[in-house]
Amino acid sequence: MAVKDYIRERFFPHLWCPGCGHGIVLNSLLRAVEQLGMSKNEIVMVSGIGCSSRISGYVDFHTLHTLHGRALAFATGVKMSKPELNVIVPMGDGDALAIGGNHFIHAARRNIAMTALVMNNRIYGMTGGQYSPLSGYGCQATTSPFGNIDYSFDIAELAKAAGATYVARTTTYHAKQMTEMIRDAVLHDGFSVVEILTQCPTYYGRRNRLGDAAEMMDWYKSHTTPIGSKAKEENPSLIERGVFVQRDKPEYCTEYDKVIEKARGGQA
Repeated sequence: MAVKDYIRERFFPHLWCPGCGHGIVLNSLLRAVEQLGMSKNEIVMVSGIGCSSRISGYVDFHTLHTLHGRALAFATGVKMSKPELNVIVPMGDGDALAIGGNHFIHAARRNIAMTALVMNNRIYGMTGGQYSPLSGYGCQATTSPFGNIDYSFDIAELAKAAGATYVARTTTYHAKQMTEMIRDAVLHDGFSVVEILTQCPTYYGRRNRLGDAAEMMDWYKSHTTPIGSKAKEENPSLIERGVFVQRDKPEYCTEYDKVIEKARGGQA
């Protein structure tokens, strides 16, 4: 199947702001699925509420558009009932780590096989540009006109500590790398997290004087570096990108099947 076969063309043009990075994420996601050669019936996309969650409306997979912050909870139900399906969960700052933070850490702890795509644009874009748990100290937002005093989560470190068995980070500038990471995350038999640094020129970029979308993407180019690079040693402020964790661990649905077998009097 070609990339265009995986989209719902009737819903285009999309409603994202000009320059929003989420369209790049959608592109890389579709290219990853194309490389995997999956049929549309093999994939379920579950989303919550927010700019990032609109992705589920543009893909021609089985989709479930749910409550704010509860995407991973719904996705867990889907995966438990139909473990043969590939479940992908696109999320933003709020769905992943604010109202959805509890679901995030427990999905990682359980190591249930699904892919969490966390689009980190450091702002609540859909509701007016409020600061989020990913905004960072000193940032400007509609709810922090004098500078944010909250420190941000490190998504990769949090996912690692909670037990996720595939953890990666990339940016919208590194679109080819993003495709490769999403492909590998979907193939991974466990809870996968791909953090994607994505630009919001409308709110975060404008408020923090970071320029337009192209300038923000150029910032990702110059302010990130591969994991373990010499550049990181010389400039610790650089953000590392790459695969932080990729390991094997018993997957939740498989372990649950063993419990069922025991309950039925079998040997597991």
